[in-house]
Amino acid sequence: MPFPDLVQPELGAYVSSVGMPDDFVQFWTSTIADARQAGGEVSIVQAQTTLTAVQSFDVTFPGYGGHPIKGWLILPTHHEGRLPLVAQYIGYGGGRGLAHEQLHWAASGFAYFRMDTRGQGSDWSVGETADPVGSTSSIPGFMTRGVLDKNDYYYRRLFTDAVRAIDALLGLDFVDPERIAVCGDSQGGGISLAVGGIDPRVKAVMPDVPFLCDFPRAVQTAVRDPYLEIVRFLAQHREKKAAVFETLNYFDCVNFARRSKAPALFSVALMDEVCPPSTVYGAFNAYAGEKTITEYEFNNHEGGQGYQERQQMTWLSRLFGVG
Repeated sequence: MPFPDLVQPELGAYVSSVGMPDDFVQFWTSTIADARQAGGEVSIVQAQTTLTAVQSFDVTFPGYGGHPIKGWLILPTHHEGRLPLVAQYIGYGGGRGLAHEQLHWAASGFAYFRMDTRGQGSDWSVGETADPVGSTSSIPGFMTRGVLDKNDYYYRRLFTDAVRAIDALLGLDFVDPERIAVCGDSQGGGISLAVGGIDPRVKAVMPDVPFLCDFPRAVQTAVRDPYLEIVRFLAQHREKKAAVFETLNYFDCVNFARRSKAPALFSVALMDEVCPPSTVYGAFNAYAGEKTITEYEFNNHEGGQGYQERQQMTWLSRLFGVG
């Protein structure tokens, strides 16, 4: 197949035209403050598994609006002192899955948390967290739920959940508050960029083939969903383009990247039809902290998979002094 987007050197030089709203910081500061004010209980109970080399816990914590959000917490069975934490967010349509999946972080000496995604988790992995908030008219999927008002947009709730997960985990006496990392692929990569841009407690960001970056370019260049949900919405709501992109500017990970100071390890797939590589470079080139990016030249949206996980483990272990 031909490369669907820009190639080097034009790709590496690409600069996003996304603008940051004047009240971007205030919007997110007040959003997170309101969620914290809503409060809610954190529950951590032993998960029912046969695993013995790691400890597995079923976690419920308060997210946006105090709504209960699920997650898995996995720890090395034998550990001393405070552990570095890796919080992982999930790709589009997926949920937290099962407790015995994704054990490589705990096996490498990290506390590992995999957050469920409200309202998702019935496509390629299971979830158990409802989204109790309704929506105005939208295309099936999540990209246009509440998109005509930044206060009602679905990703306001999801990004807030992700920050509140950090709040819940930092209250645990075995978590090192100075060694907090976030990661994820696709939608999860976008969420990790958002959390890194909102929460200065995050000390490392690892977005793989990140989604939710450079919306104006994405809707013009993506070949496959989910960005095309926005296209189909605007094909019917022809007069609402300005309102849609005004909302999306508050959730564009290019803007979060501009505010992120933690070291970051990105990845991009140059044949990606879901998250066009120029949109990833739009966020990468805007990223304000120390950064590096790995290219998978001949891969589509699957990106580096195990190869990138191996690179993440090496990179983060060195950064956090593990092993």
